[in-house]
Amino acid sequence: MPRLLTILLSPVLLSVVALGAGPAAAAGPEFKPCRLQNPAGISSVKAECAWLTVPEDRAKPQGRQLRLRVARIPAVGSRKQPDPLTVLAGGPGMAASVMYTSTTAAFARINQDHDILLVDQRGTGESAPLNCDFDEEDTYNADDDRLQELVLACRDTLAKKADLRFYTTSVAVRDLDAVRAALGYRQLNLYGVSYGTRVAQHYLRRYPANTRRVILDGVVAPDAVLPEGIALDAEAALRQILERCRKDRACSGSFPNPLADYQKVRGRIQGSPVDVEIADPRTGERRKIKFDALQLAIVLRLNTYTPQSTALLPLALSQAARHEDYRALAAQALMAARPMQKVMSMGMHNSVMCAEDDPRVDSRPIDRNQMAATFIGTAQLDGIRRLCAAWPRGPVDPDLFNVVVSNTPMLLLSGGNDPVTPPAYARRAMARLRNARHIEVPGMGHGQLGLPCMDRIMADFIRGDDVKTLDTRCLGALQPMPFFTTPAGPAP
Repeated sequence: MPRLLTILLSPVLLSVVALGAGPAAAAGPEFKPCRLQNPAGISSVKAECAWLTVPEDRAKPQGRQLRLRVARIPAVGSRKQPDPLTVLAGGPGMAASVMYTSTTAAFARINQDHDILLVDQRGTGESAPLNCDFDEEDTYNADDDRLQELVLACRDTLAKKADLRFYTTSVAVRDLDAVRAALGYRQLNLYGVSYGTRVAQHYLRRYPANTRRVILDGVVAPDAVLPEGIALDAEAALRQILERCRKDRACSGSFPNPLADYQKVRGRIQGSPVDVEIADPRTGERRKIKFDALQLAIVLRLNTYTPQSTALLPLALSQAARHEDYRALAAQALMAARPMQKVMSMGMHNSVMCAEDDPRVDSRPIDRNQMAATFIGTAQLDGIRRLCAAWPRGPVDPDLFNVVVSNTPMLLLSGGNDPVTPPAYARRAMARLRNARHIEVPGMGHGQLGLPCMDRIMADFIRGDDVKTLDTRCLGALQPMPFFTTPAGPAP
């Protein structure tokens, strides 16, 4: 579903012939010059693009065929290495090519010696996308029944051109290895973020001989049931942020009790939406919206993803709590929610969640009272359950949720204040990784790719440095962005 139901963002994907996981193409795909467009339309990336055709259902190789869009950014240095870095995006539902156009600088050092390989996971980007064509105004103000109606209409429309069962992680990793084989790469290096870490771990599990090195950023533990912990993890991250404000002299000087401000705002709008008129932060047009508990949850959840957006929260909460001025919160809700609909393939998102995570919810004890006490509450879990009751479920490998056992060099990255994939997830994933290192960066959110000096650390690792002795001292000097104490910015 649009808005709150999206599980992971970011900030995804795709059979060694020797292992018999799928036929190799008779000839490699033909690459042609292309440009990858940033979703905001402000920049583009020069690349070369090709298509690889694969069966939608591998059990029916002569049945419906899909075209996977493959993009490659060739290494620019003179010492090109034979193994590319493959970027696996989050979501589920974001395309690798879309993610890369917003993060090119972070991969520039690696691109000196390695091709960057981007495979839009089936159902995303240009690879048979499963896009739900929602009207923005309709979804923004819709109630639960209307959202369900929209999602089911999307399901029925997509089902005319796709079998929605065959867009799961288990199918996608076979696609990715088919691409590897067709392009003649012996091994891949993998960078996965958020949901992309699930794809990366499963690719490593299926094709260990074809995997050289792996970076997992914002790690989804293999045994994690994604809807289960979202509300509790997001609440914990928010409270850590507000506590950091309380302990910061400048922030607490302006907002002595940020937790009380948060609780006051939540209590005030529970069941009683506030009418807010604001200038749309993107268009400047005047808009009237009803700011309710769902909009607050959008702001609090998505604005805890990065230290930059986190820096605004105590100020916005204080304005609402003390002056009943909800304009800053409402503007942030619009800013946070709108980009999701432009970059996420919600049909693919639903196919993954409903096949892989929803069936396991009932196997875990859930304290609904504890969940209801969070700002997300039970709405997300209940919405996913309603959606998945009517969404087709596809194939899931029985070992998808097993902890990976591997000697492959792996670098795991976590933000100390990650509201989606907290560091505990990475520690669980580390259980049987024999040549891995986990780096936790205090005060940071979801995805460490854009941190200063992280590009150098990743490049050193991909180049071949020992993960256990990798020089990460530069991270010790990093601090989260200071909190805004006025609309003009942080205190001097």
